[in-house]
Amino acid sequence: MTTRRPRMPLRALLLLVFGVMALLPAATLSPGAFATETLADSDRSDPPRFEWPLPGRPDVVRPFSAPLSPFGPGHRGIDLVAKPGTPVYAASDGVVIFAGRLNNRGVVSIDHQLLRTTYEPVEPVVTKGEQVYAGQQIGTLRRGHPGCVPACLHWGVRRGTAPTEYLNPLPLLTAHTTLRLKPWPE
Repeated sequence: MTTRRPRMPLRALLLLVFGVMALLPAATLSPGAFATETLADSDRSDPPRFEWPLPGRPDVVRPFSAPLSPFGPGHRGIDLVAKPGTPVYAASDGVVIFAGRLNNRGVVSIDHQLLRTTYEPVEPVVTKGEQVYAGQQIGTLRRGHPGCVPACLHWGVRRGTAPTEYLNPLPLLTAHTTLRLKPWPE
């Protein structure tokens, strides 16, 4: 008589896979993993590298949690704690595709060719169609993100338009590590 091993539920398996992927440093991801199928982007295989959208290195108070389905639950970005009025910066060069109110919150969305970033709740200081550069102020942080005291910036990154794929912004950040070589012991 054979016994059957219990199978791991699909949801648990997917959560495990997404959890491991979120912990991998960006350097372990293959450059082709960010390529799209469009001809316009075929000459570019590396994603834009991002800078922190807030001054310094803010604390992540709520991490990324990929949804298991296009309309399923999840946290499609990260929440970075800061004080209201803190300047919010473009994480990379791009073109502003939205700057205004959405669902009673200020939102800025920037197209970086392969990827799109969103920042909320902010008071925008840029306008739709404006070219922005990494580190340029695009707005100021406002109160209003649920569960954040005094305030949080919700920063999201996505690839594609249909279906949209949400990405964890943390592995896309530019490393600020200085490498130093030590003498080889003889």
